[in-house]
Amino acid sequence: MNAFFSSLLLILSLNGVVQAAESPVGDPVAGQAKTAVCGACHGPDGNSLVPIFPKLAGQGERYLLKQMHDIKDGKRVVMEMTGLLNPLTDQDLADIAAYYAGQKGSVGAADPNLVAGGEALFRGGKLDQGIPACTGCHSPNGAGLAAAGFPHVGGQHADYIKKQLTAFREGERTNDGDTLVMRTIAAKLSNSDIDALAAYIQGLH
Repeated sequence: MNAFFSSLLLILSLNGVVQAAESPVGDPVAGQAKTAVCGACHGPDGNSLVPIFPKLAGQGERYLLKQMHDIKDGKRVVMEMTGLLNPLTDQDLADIAAYYAGQKGSVGAADPNLVAGGEALFRGGKLDQGIPACTGCHSPNGAGLAAAGFPHVGGQHADYIKKQLTAFREGERTNDGDTLVMRTIAAKLSNSDIDALAAYIQGLH
């Protein structure tokens, strides 16, 4: 890992610690009672059965909390969630994040025709093109780095991964922070790169 990405990881990790100190502590039991509406798209335990809706089960609390705040504040536009989070307090969001973080995520199957290319990209990147390995932030097994707020991607629906990588690449999703880390990386990914990565990640555990 080069010096830039080492420094980036340190900065984002420290930022996560500061945010943790400012956020209310989530109660997973209370959170379960607050997810009735969420279950329609994300499944009762956070394992969505619809490929375009993300699995939330097993996702890091910090990442979930940031995404919910970003959606509520309009920093991340998700049409299906318009207005749904508006009535919820910071404590409500923390409770929901704690509940989903404690659930076990399901794993899909990787497309055998794409898995080799996806694995090569995920584990090795394309350094000659300035594309780092995904493992630096998302870990070799796709579990992410929860304390730093780097998301768990292993087992996530391929369709959802493709949608998000494309949105970062096209500048439609911009809530990756001032470092623009995901937009910078995704800008260098071709459609075939994204397809291969998404297929590999779907079966990763």
